[in-house]
Amino acid sequence: MKLDEVCYDQNGLVPAIIQDVEDGAVLMLAWMNPEALRLTFETGRVHFWSRSRKRLWLKGETSGNFLFLKKARLDCDRDTLLIAVQPAGPACHTGARTCFDPAPQEDSDGN
Repeated sequence: MKLDEVCYDQNGLVPAIIQDVEDGAVLMLAWMNPEALRLTFETGRVHFWSRSRKRLWLKGETSGNFLFLKKARLDCDRDTLLIAVQPAGPACHTGARTCFDPAPQEDSDGN
């Protein structure tokens, strides 16, 4: 995949589906701009564009749960990325393995 082949939306973003390279599980969906995609390829660690914070973020920068790039593919319309990764911990901010799993269970104390 070449970086200049990506078709970004009107906001300069492209959705990125993040998939575990080992078992194919979909871990999360996030957004990338050209700089996030470039940094991902340069560093081997997946970067995103935070729409709410309006800034780049390196997945794992605070949690240590980095996503290591293994391969990236474009869909047939060139407007969606499929990023295969080796995760270093849970992908979801809730602590779940994927953003599509239920949130972790509370313990008996309600915590």
